Order: sequence, then C-alpha cells, then structure tokens
Amino acid sequence: MKLFDTVKDFFLANDDEDEEVNDTPVKPEQPPVRPERPQPAPSNFPTTPAEREEATAEAMRRSNRVVNIQTTAQLQVVLVKPSAFTDAKQIADHLLAKKTVVLNLETASPENKRRIIDFLVGVAYANGGSLKPVANLTYIITPYNVGFIGEDLVGELENNGVFI
Repeated sequence: MKLFDTVKDFFLANDDEDEEVNDTPVKPEQPPVRPERPQPAPSNFPTTPAEREEATAEAMRRSNRVVNIQTTAQLQVVLVKPSAFTDAKQIADHLLAKKTVVLNLETASPENKRRIIDFLVGVAYANGGSLKPVANLTYIITPYNVGFIGEDLVGELENNGVFI
C-alpha cells in the first residue's frame, strides 16, 4: 500500500501542500535614474547667430561637392542570330547581365520568331529595358541603363541612306 500512496501523492496534489497563487503582475526592477547634468558646449560650437549662420554655410559647401566617378564597367553589345526558341535563354542571360543585344531573326522560322520576340520583350520589360526594331527582322534590346536617341530608328536609318 505504501507504494500506491507514493504514486498517488506523486500524481495528485495533497490539500495541505496547496500554495496560494498571486495574480498580480511583478514589476521588473528598474535601475535608478540619474539626473542628467548639462554638458558644456564644445569650444568650436557656434554660440552667436552669426557664427551659426557661418557654420551652416560651411556645412552646405561641404555637402555640395561634385565628385566625378568614372565607371570601369564597359557597356557591351552582343550580336545574336538565333534559329530555335531554345537560344532565347542565352539571349535572356545577356540581358540579365546588362548587355545590349542586337537580335537578327533572319534564320528563325515564323513561329520561332514570334515566340523569341514575345519571350525577350518579357525579359526586357521585367528588367526595365526595351526592345526596338532597327531593320527588317533585326531588333535591338537594351537593359534599363541604356537609352535610345530617336523614336523611329528605322525611319532615321532610311533617311540617312540605309535602305531596308
């Protein structure tokens, strides 16, 4: 019986061992707050309105410096002549690497031409670039950091003596 009482005592709490539960939240101890002493102004701190105005003008002169940063990255142009739609992935990789692509679709079938153009327009759009026709079945696809001068490139080429 003693074993049974021990197991029963283990799983069931005795009434004489109950403790009172206090539901009031306990506040964490806070470190004592020291009163702040006023800090003396630094020796170069402007105290008069004229000194403050001069310091503001000096700060503006320092912040308006123009720094010439020459980029070491060269813009690259890639010429491609795909014949199958599977070549479009390699062209998309060039666009993702911020390279300008000149796309010649003379050897592609009519169905592949449409699929390649649709796919590459989507890639260019997703990256902020653009696709423009420059000649018959020839397009230029640029990333976002390369712009065009002139809207009608085919018309400009024809006006300058290049006939398509």
